[in-house]
Amino acid sequence: MDEKARALLPPGEDARAVEPDGPGGGDRSGVRGGAPDGVRGGAPGGGVPAGWLALLAGPMSFGIAGPALILPDVARDLGLPTATATWIATAFGWAIAVGTPLMAGLQSRRGARTALAVSAALVLLGAVLTLVAPVLPMLVTGSALQGLGTAGLTTIAMSLAGSARAMGLVTASLATVGSTAPLVGDVVAGLLGWRAALALPVLSVLALPAVLRQRSVTPLSDARFDLPGAVLLTALVTALVFVPHAWQVAVPAAAVAGVAAALWLRARPDGFVPAAVVRAPVFLASAGTAFLLAVANFGMMYALPPLLAEHAGWSSGQVGLAITWPLLFGGLASYLVIAMTARAPFRALVVGFPVLSGAGVALAGLSTVPAVLLVAQALTSLAAASGQGAFATRAGAAVPDGARPAAMGLFNLAYLLGAAFGPAIATLLVG
Repeated sequence: MDEKARALLPPGEDARAVEPDGPGGGDRSGVRGGAPDGVRGGAPGGGVPAGWLALLAGPMSFGIAGPALILPDVARDLGLPTATATWIATAFGWAIAVGTPLMAGLQSRRGARTALAVSAALVLLGAVLTLVAPVLPMLVTGSALQGLGTAGLTTIAMSLAGSARAMGLVTASLATVGSTAPLVGDVVAGLLGWRAALALPVLSVLALPAVLRQRSVTPLSDARFDLPGAVLLTALVTALVFVPHAWQVAVPAAAVAGVAAALWLRARPDGFVPAAVVRAPVFLASAGTAFLLAVANFGMMYALPPLLAEHAGWSSGQVGLAITWPLLFGGLASYLVIAMTARAPFRALVVGFPVLSGAGVALAGLSTVPAVLLVAQALTSLAAASGQGAFATRAGAAVPDGARPAAMGLFNLAYLLGAAFGPAIATLLVG
C-alpha cells in the first residue's frame, strides 16, 4: 500500500487489513459490479458512526423485555390465558437465538449490505403482521420474524463496530433500552395499543439509510454454504433454548445435536461454524464468561421482584419502577467502563467482571434490605453490560478477519443463551 492510500485509513486501522488479497490485487469479493458489498480481508466498519450502529442494535431489547407488562392485556383481548400469550415472548427469544448465527452466516457469505436488507425486510414484515394479526399464531409468527431480523441487525452492528468505544455504545444501547423497555412498552400500549408496543423493534430500521450510505467493508467467505452445519446448529440452539421449559426432552435433544455438530465440525472445518472461531482460546473464554455474566444478570432481574415485594411490601408497579434504575445505571455506565478497559489485559477482564457480578449475587443472597438488593442488581447489570461489550471486542479480534461475522454471531448466541437460562435458574432458587 502506498503512502497516499495509507493516509486515507481511519486512525488506528491496520494497513495490512485492507491490502489486496493475493498477487495483483483487485476485488476478490465475489461481488460483480458496483461498490463491493464486502471485501475479503477488509477492515470492518467502513466508518459507520457508532450512534447509528447503536440505533441499529438497541431496539432488539424492546422485543426481549417490552412485552413484560402488557402480556395480560394481549391475553385479555384475545380471550386467552396469560400463560398462552407468553408464546409471543418465547417466539422472539427463540428467533434471536437461532437468527444470530444464521444472519452472521449470511453476512459472511453475501456481505453486510445484503444481510442488512434481508434483516430489515424480516423486521418490517414481522411488525406488519404484529399490527394486523387477528389471532395468536399470526402474532407469534410476527414476533419470530422481528426476532430473526433484529438478531441480524444487532450482529451486523457489532461486527461493524471498529473500536472498543463503538462496541461499548452498541452494547450500552442494548442494556439501556432493555432496562426501560417494560415501562416504555406499557406507556406505548396505553397510548397506541399493545400491538404498537409489540412492534417497537421496528425502530431499528430507522438506522438503515445511514448505515447503507457508508461503504461498509466486511470480509467475505469463499466457502460454499454449509446447509448441514446450519441445520445442526439450529437444532442445537433450539434444544438449548427449550431446556429451561422442557428439560426432559430438550437435554437429550441438545446432547444429540451437539455431538452431531461436533462431528460435522471435524468433517467441515470451514463450514457454517468455522473451526477457526470455536478453537480460538480467547473467543471461547470471552463467550463463556459473557454467558455466565448474562445468567447472573438476567437471573437477578427475575429473582429480585418477588424479594422486593415480600420484604418491602411494594406493589408490582413500584417494584418495576425501582428496578429500572439499577438496570439503567448498568447500561449507561457500561459505556465508560468499556472505554476505560479497552487496553486492559484480557486476564484482568476474565477475573474482574465475574468478581463484580459475583459480589452482586452474594449481596442478594446475604441481605433482604431493599436498598442492598437494588445495589446488587446494579452490580450484576454493570458487569453484564460492560462484559458484553468488552468481551465482544476481544472475541472479534481473536479470529481471522473472514470469521469475524461468524464470531460475533456465536458470541451473541452465548450471551442470549445466558439470558434464557438465568430466569429459569432464578425461578428454581426463589420459587
